[in-house]
Amino acid sequence: MGTKIKSISVIIPVYNSADTIVSLHRRIVSVLTGLVVDYEIIFINDASMDKSLDIICSLSKNDENVKCIDFNKNYGQHNALLCGIRQANYDLIVTLDDDLQNPPEEIPYLLEKLDQGYDVVYGYPKNEQHGLFRNIASIFTKIALKTTMGISIARHVSAFRVFRTELRDSFSDYKGSFISIDVLLSWGTNSFSAIPVNHEERAEGKSNYTVRKLISHALNMVTGFSVLPLQIASIIGFVLSIFGVFILIFVLGRFLFQGSPVPGFPFIASIIAIFSGAQLLAIGIIGEYLARIHFRTMDKPQYFIRQKTNNSPKN
Repeated sequence: MGTKIKSISVIIPVYNSADTIVSLHRRIVSVLTGLVVDYEIIFINDASMDKSLDIICSLSKNDENVKCIDFNKNYGQHNALLCGIRQANYDLIVTLDDDLQNPPEEIPYLLEKLDQGYDVVYGYPKNEQHGLFRNIASIFTKIALKTTMGISIARHVSAFRVFRTELRDSFSDYKGSFISIDVLLSWGTNSFSAIPVNHEERAEGKSNYTVRKLISHALNMVTGFSVLPLQIASIIGFVLSIFGVFILIFVLGRFLFQGSPVPGFPFIASIIAIFSGAQLLAIGIIGEYLARIHFRTMDKPQYFIRQKTNNSPKN
């Protein structure tokens, strides 16, 4: 790196990771010591059901660079990240998972790439350490991200990222209950990059991101930050309308030249089914957007902090 980085905030959402937190903390401290002037490590406990909170609180008491934030209920990874981003005190923000699949030793490489003038840099896995269906669901999620972010680098988006803290100003007033940090970052910049990094096997337990949750996240992302589904519904409606006009011409032509309507109940039933299905599809998509408007008017909180340790940054 051309110049020594002044300060970094490391943000880690935690959910049932009592077995990895201590090791993760030790490895982050080892990497950042001597690399930056000041740093802080913000652990957000997303209502873990194991001893994660006790361990984080213990770390915060013994290390002034550690901040502990505890949620009252489980809100999800991106909500926890948003909370940590808003609490960050330093120039750059690094986010990574709590399961040690994102090796902290790769952080300097992300920072080196960021130093080339980018605003956001992702560390994408050289080799995914997931099952087949999980990998397929991840691909589907990244396709949805590309749709909503509008940038080609979306296919390399991951939870391991570094970005400039000033970007949070672009979404400081965002109050929606559904959150995608990557989409929010795209509101403030188009300067994205990504580099391949090592991706280790999960040290303990299993991932909380199931195939169903990943697909649900992708669908929520598309409907929450894009009008693409409405556009698709409009195109389907237009195409089927044109198809209906041709069917009408065909029926009238048969009647005029043969003096009888088109015979066959299956033909009529098929046409009715096609148009009914298209209408229900459009109504369902519109209903999804109306539901989001409903939840927005409810002003549902993005997270609720039960307690936190607030170690002051160094001067």
